[in-house]
Formats: sequence, C-alpha cells, structure tokens
Amino acid sequence: MGVQVSASRRSGATDELGPDEPEPEPERDVPEDSGGSDLLAALLDGMDAALCAFDADGFVTHWNREAERILGWTAAEAVGRQGFAGWAVREADADEVEGRLLSAMHAPGRQVHEFALLTKDGGRVLVRTQSAAVRGPDGKPAGVYCAFSEVHAQIDLERSIALSEALFDDAAWGVVVVDADLRPAVVNAYAARALGIGRTSALGRPLGELLALGVEDLESALTHVLAEGAPPAPAEMWVSVRTPEGEQRRCWRSGFLRMASPLAEEPVPLGVGWLFLDVTEAKQAEQEAAMLRFRANQLHRAARAAAECEDPAEAATVHLDFALAGFADHAVIDRVVGGSRADGEVGPVRLVRIAATPSGTPGPSMLTGAAGLPVRYEEGHPALQCVVRAGSVRADAGSVPLDRARAWALDRQWPGDAVHALCAVLRSRGRTLGVVTFLRGSGRSRFERADATYAEDVAVRIATALDLAHLEKDRQQ
Repeated sequence: MGVQVSASRRSGATDELGPDEPEPEPERDVPEDSGGSDLLAALLDGMDAALCAFDADGFVTHWNREAERILGWTAAEAVGRQGFAGWAVREADADEVEGRLLSAMHAPGRQVHEFALLTKDGGRVLVRTQSAAVRGPDGKPAGVYCAFSEVHAQIDLERSIALSEALFDDAAWGVVVVDADLRPAVVNAYAARALGIGRTSALGRPLGELLALGVEDLESALTHVLAEGAPPAPAEMWVSVRTPEGEQRRCWRSGFLRMASPLAEEPVPLGVGWLFLDVTEAKQAEQEAAMLRFRANQLHRAARAAAECEDPAEAATVHLDFALAGFADHAVIDRVVGGSRADGEVGPVRLVRIAATPSGTPGPSMLTGAAGLPVRYEEGHPALQCVVRAGSVRADAGSVPLDRARAWALDRQWPGDAVHALCAVLRSRGRTLGVVTFLRGSGRSRFERADATYAEDVAVRIATALDLAHLEKDRQQ
C-alpha cells in the first residue's frame, strides 16, 4: 500500500489516455512494445490492495483488479473518468471526497481517510484510503495515487496485529513461536519467566538447553503438530526447569497451533505456536486430593476386612496388606520383646519380627516369629530409634551404586532392593508395642511427611490389633 506509481498514461491493461492530452514521445532506447507497461500492469494487478491514480487534473489514470473486485468497475470503465462523481461516489459527496484525495498532491507524506464508495450495482462500501502525491521528473506534483481497502478487512488486520502484540507482551500465559527446526523464534514475557531465561537469550537455542527433563515429549508434540496439525485438546506436560535453586519440576498445560504461510500456493509450515499455562500447584493439589481419597478408602476397606478376622494377629496383617497398595513395596512388623515398653523405660531395646511381606513374589503378609528370637539390629538402627523416640523415623540409602544400596538394606535386615525406609511406632494404651517399617525400591520416591502421616494412621490400627491379640493370649493362659 506504500508503492509509488507513475501517473504516466502509456498503453497497458490498466491505464489509458486522459482526454485532451497528447501521446508522450516513446523513450529512445526502449521500444514502445518493450513490455515495460505490461510489467507495470502485472505489478498493479498483483497487489493485494486496491489502487487507483489521478493525474493533476483529477482524471483516473490507473485502476487495478483489486479495485475492480471491491467496486465492480473495470479498468476500461474507470480509466479516463474525471473524479469519482456520479459513478464511484454520490454526487452529494463527490466534492468532499475528491478534495480530500487531491489534497494529498500538495501535502507531505501520506494521508489516511475513510469514506463510502459506490459499487457498480449501486451498493455502498466503506473504505480506508492512503493517498500520496506522485512527483514528475521536475519534482513537481504530477498526480495522486490512492490505495484503499474495505474497512472491515483493515480492521481485521489491525486486530490481528494488536492481538499478536498483546500476546507477546502482556498475556497471562506463555506464548512461544517455534520454527521448523524446533528452536524458539519469539518468546513472550510469561514464557521467559517460566523458562528462567531472558526473552532474547532463548531465541534460536535448542529446547534441550532450556529444559532439563521433558524435552523429548515436547519435541515429539511439536513434530507431530508440524506434520499433522494442531491436537484437538490441550496437553499437560511435566518438565524440569533449571533455576538458580536447582531443577524444579513443573506441569504446563499446553496448546499447539501449526503456523503456515498465507502467501504460498500450498501450506508451507513456518513453525508452531506453543501456548502454555503453569498449572503445577493445581495439579499437585489434585494429585494430593486423589491420593488422600485413595488412602482413606484403603483404610476403610482394611477396617471392614479386619473386623471379619477371628485372630487379631491376622487382622494386623490385613491392615498391613491394604496399606501397601500404591504406598510401599515391602513392610515388616517388629514386636518389642516382652510385649510392650513403658515410656521412660531404660535398657536396650530388642525386637522380634512377627510379620513380613514376601521379599520375592508378591503376596499377603505372613506371620513369623513363633520362636521369639530377636532380630539382629545393630545399634542406631532406624527401628530401634523409632522405639526409643516413640515417633516416626525415615532412612535412605542415598545416591549410591546398586551393590552398595543392596548391602545397606541387607545390613539392616531388610529386603535387598529396599532403598527408602519409614518406621512408624506401634502405640496402644500409652505403651510402645513395636515398629512397622515400610520399604520402597529404587523405582519410587523417598518418603515424605504426608507419607509418614499415613503410616502413623496404619500403625495405630496395627497396634490395636496386636494389643488385642496379646490380651487374648494372656486370657487363654
């Protein structure tokens, strides 16, 4: 829309001679049929904007195909007319419209106006025009060119530009434009904060340099969008972001849009628009709520199943089996030698293993310890600490090779694949009865505070069953 067009009336598809003007002499070195006017006509007709031009007397000298499409008047019908009066503009508006257009001949730069033009079938179209002077070889105004488009099309374009600028500046979610090589080309402020890097620093860098984990899933999604198009719904992707405090695991709800060039005959992928929102807190709250519901349901089911057991010791193993689901890989129950230990009691602590889950194939817990032999726990063992403190104790093998982790577990009389342990004290009627120890393998995370709370709930139920079993044994004796 900023193309300057000569007001010359040489022959061509979109221009003709105005009235009472002589044919200009052809240039010496360029034959009249050289195709120069054909090239000009092709350029004008290929423009996306409608364009017309006037000479200094107000006669139409050029009229391209986009102008014909919008108003319906052909170049043959438009070129050579003086002004717009009576055909492209109402007679009542003609003087004002032509005055505003031709005033650009003596004004610096471009002028923008909006007014209504008439179509060939009598309709009215509101257009936005940009007009500027056309200078002759002597530098004096020789005419005016006017580029125009329908106002609604211009407004749509302006809205698209405004939306793009808003997304890349003030959006409340991350926006990243990824090129066909899967490298960020544009990053807005939200996305830069989420990635922990500056907006310009992220441009052109591989995604593997921006994220510690989750890169493979993200690149796979971007590749799919480039090949197949946008997915029908947002996707939740877990990634790890490098921060000065270390790696942080985040959940980003992501949407993807394939970007294709509108100028190509066939869609050519320009990249992918990636929009995301950090939903880590909400996702973690959702997971915690689901976990709490599951564990509460397990406690309820365990209580109902234990109520049907005639032997209270068997009821203790029922509680243990229900607690393992989704919580731990192994568990053992150790009973204080002599039945219980009073608060403040001094002396060494000795424990007898009375129940354990199978260390090989999965199965129900088995009652053991009929011989009453104490377990060979070394001083400082987590189970012994749990009894002395009358509180939960957590232990981990740490980041060590597999053989050292196995030796760590076996030294503590636990299954060889255990790397995380949680000991919960068994308390009933103000006395310590023993310890229940939950064990996890290397495929699980370490025990957290929420896990300790659940283990303590299970321990209360196991302690009650064991206390009842001891009372019945005393009664029988």
